[in-house]
This record gives sequence, C-alpha cells and structure tokens, in this order.
Amino acid sequence: MESLRKEIERRDCYSGTVLFHSLSGGTGAGLGARLCEDIRDEYPVGYILTVSVAPHKAGESPLQHYNNLLCLSALQRSADGVLLVCNDQVMNQVLSPLNRGGAISTSHQPQASMSVMNTHITSCLAGLLYPVRSLRTGSGISLGLEPWELIRSVCPVPAAKFLQSSQASTRGVIPWESLASSTLKAVPRHSSSGTSYCSTAVLAVARGDQSGSFQHNLNHVLQKLKQGHRCPSWNPFPIDYWTDPQDVVNASPSSHSLTVCSNHSSVVDFLQQVNERAQEMFKAGAYLHWYRRYSCEDLEFLQAFETVDGIIAEYVKQG
Repeated sequence: MESLRKEIERRDCYSGTVLFHSLSGGTGAGLGARLCEDIRDEYPVGYILTVSVAPHKAGESPLQHYNNLLCLSALQRSADGVLLVCNDQVMNQVLSPLNRGGAISTSHQPQASMSVMNTHITSCLAGLLYPVRSLRTGSGISLGLEPWELIRSVCPVPAAKFLQSSQASTRGVIPWESLASSTLKAVPRHSSSGTSYCSTAVLAVARGDQSGSFQHNLNHVLQKLKQGHRCPSWNPFPIDYWTDPQDVVNASPSSHSLTVCSNHSSVVDFLQQVNERAQEMFKAGAYLHWYRRYSCEDLEFLQAFETVDGIIAEYVKQG
C-alpha cells in the first residue's frame, strides 16, 4: 500500500487501479483480495478493475475451490468490475482456428502452452485497455479513461460485475460483420440445463479502422452483437463501441481486430461450480485447518457462500 501511495501521488489525477491476480493460489486469491479491500478503504472514490484468472476445472490445487469462493466474495464487495479469465475457456479459444487469422493450419497440431495462453490473454487486454482515439480529448491527448469507461459501459448493475472477453483479428480486407460473428462463436448460448444466456451490456472495440469501414457498417455489426448476446430489453443502451485506426493486436499495417467485452450470464456456471464444490468440502471439514490457523473462521465461509449465492441470483434474475 505504501508503494501504491507513492505511485498515486506522482499522478496529476488518480482515477483508479487495475489489479491483476489469480483466484486459486494463496498469493493471488488471498493477497489479491486483501489489496483490493485495502485500496477500496484507502481510496474510496477511485475505480477498481480486476483481471482475475480462474484455474482449470480439472484442478490445480486442492484448496482452489475455497480460495475461489473467498476471493470472489471479497471482489464482489470491493471491486467495481471483475474481468474474469477462465483457463479452460482460454485454452479452447487458443486451440480454435478463429484466433489464427481464420485459417485452419494442417501442417502441425496447435499447442496450448502457458506462453500461448498468456499471449492470448494479453492480446484481449490490449484490445480493451490500450488507448483509443474515441476517448481522446479534442487536442488528441489520451487521459487513460479506457478501464473506467469499460466499467461504465458493461457494469450497469453494481451487483453484477463479472465480465468476459472474446477477440477476432485478421490481416487484409474482411467485413467487420465477419469478425463480429467470429467473436460470437466463443460465447456460449445455453447452459447444460437448456437455459438461455444473455448479456446485460456489451462493449466492442474495433482497431485498425483506418478507412472508416467500421463506422460504415456500424448498425449491422452492433445489431449482430446485440442479437448474439441476447441483450435484455430493460437496458435501452446495451451496446457501446470504441474505434481506433491503429491495431495494437497485430503489428501488420493491414490488420484489423475486434475485441468484445460482455457482462454475460454464463458466469453462473463457474460460480455454481465453485459454490457447490466448496460446500461439499466445507461440509466434510476438508482442509479447514489450513484456514483456521490464520484466523479464517467458519463464519467467513458462510458469508462467502451467501455472497456468491446472491451473485448467481442476480444474474438469473436479469436473464
């Protein structure tokens, strides 16, 4: 916190903090959640956007379900927006031909290494958070508003703040509608029980639009995204968009990318899985001694269960 204070005091204006951390490990989940709470207490007016990486469902640690539960509960109390990055979804997107310029390579089997997955995550983050011309001042100065405008655009309801991203990119000439369709292929439509998902709000960031073609096809692209995400009727402005003539995702001067961030109700699947598995372990008393030795009592688990149940109920209600 002292290091953060020194950084903030160097700024002309402090707007908020972007926190990168994991949900499963002791440092990422425990220290990450604690930092988020302390930043909220010390700087209550500033925004907090977290980029939270969720572990594989198959398991990375025997304590990951507890850590996920406690950390998600803390983020719900302290953060303004949670950009959730699920390792399983990232792996599926990396292995998809959609993220290799739309071309299916037959020369070798694609590998989902940690490096490739991290590259995909950072590519999506760059597409969302790198400065865009749409948010610059009249004199062309970037004020770094992108993370805070992201929260404003896709978190219309404070109780539902879990975000997901997808991205499609290409080199050469391709209709923006095709890129929009590619991003939708990474968006789940229905749950295993047949319930339809929806997005309360969507942000599309088009980069590489040097000719103004995105603006020319704007209505068609936004309509496709609105239908694909099944935006609810109660939100009169469910779609927002930014544009920039330069594409930071690919170095090629002819490249185009479309990065979409949505407040999508499919997060319920992940939350329910965390809640159910953590409850099974809690009822069995498994591994609780590791938490009690650091003064984390049963009441904190019960409060976390209640908080996550409330998040699930909020997304179900909005759908």
